Amino acid sequence: MRRGDWSRHPLVVGDKKSPRVVRVRVLEGLGMSRSAVYRRCLPGGPWRRLLPGIVKLDNAKLTARQKLEAALLRGGSRSLVSGLWALRCHGLKRTPEPDEVHVLVPAVREITSAGFVLVERTTRLPAPVRCDGLPLAPVHRALLDAARRIEDFDAIRGMLAEAVQRDRCALDVLHRELEEGSQRGSALPRRVLAELDGGARSVAELDASRLWKRTGLPSCDWNVAVHDASGAHIATPDAWCDDVAFAWEIDSKEFHFDVDGYARTLSRNARYAAAGIVVLTTLPARLRREPGAVIRELRAAYGAARNRPRPPVYVR
Repeated sequence: MRRGDWSRHPLVVGDKKSPRVVRVRVLEGLGMSRSAVYRRCLPGGPWRRLLPGIVKLDNAKLTARQKLEAALLRGGSRSLVSGLWALRCHGLKRTPEPDEVHVLVPAVREITSAGFVLVERTTRLPAPVRCDGLPLAPVHRALLDAARRIEDFDAIRGMLAEAVQRDRCALDVLHRELEEGSQRGSALPRRVLAELDGGARSVAELDASRLWKRTGLPSCDWNVAVHDASGAHIATPDAWCDDVAFAWEIDSKEFHFDVDGYARTLSRNARYAAAGIVVLTTLPARLRREPGAVIRELRAAYGAARNRPRPPVYVR
């Protein structure tokens, strides 16, 4: 192809319908020389080199989408995005800020990490989950691929608890993935899963579970449905002491203090009162900021519940 031909190609002229991130060999297929491509990627030029053999056909700021597209081009066919970027694409919010793009590729591929792309060759390549056209690792795999590379215990708790709380991933699936995958970096996610096995389903509940153990009170159940004598559902408290019918709710402003959430909280507390259930509500921030005060409140509330006749309410 003559220069006059490739210079008018939609890729080169910047047609809005054409991809902005491409392999250099695609441009070579139009008749461009490799040296011509990279001259355009020099400082001040119209293009930008992203990774070996991959360029961006403008010099604007790299978007998250373009970063993922470039990483997948680096990984080649059958590659998937995993780790923190995949979790963001899946809609999870309690994740550290992602930096490098973790890409899974078949073990037989001869490809290495480069630039902002972490390439992991694996014999356990999962089936892709498509999200806005991008092939992603499923949530359970992305979670543990990320967790094995994070040293912040609270960050791992946040990710795993959110996924379980939002029903994006089942605990047994996480356990199975942890056993079948690499054991490197598995100690912290194992600790988090052990906490989640106790019934807590959020970071606040995990903090609450730890705090409850310091109260000296009898053990409680987490997230069990409570019903009245007629079988009507009253609520599913975060923590429940069935012996005295005492409920503990960890009420986050994020989930309870918009108009609808506030109305639901008032309605729930009214059902508790009507059923004769003693309930204590605690803001999540106080679990760490004021643990001593919360422990005293729990002991007092439990004592109040124990000193009155137990109402006819049941766990089913």
